Amino acid sequence: MEAIIPFVSEVGFPIIVTMYLLYRIETKLDAVVTSIQTLPEKMKG
Repeated sequence: MEAIIPFVSEVGFPIIVTMYLLYRIETKLDAVVTSIQTLPEKMKG
């Protein structure tokens, strides 16, 4: 148990940062997908 606590404190922060960045990228990718899906309609008119 004593060996786990330093491991979590060393690895936990990078995991949290990675999850945050993945969430931000996911929201931006959703916007890109929406743009690509509406592109054919914009090209017609």
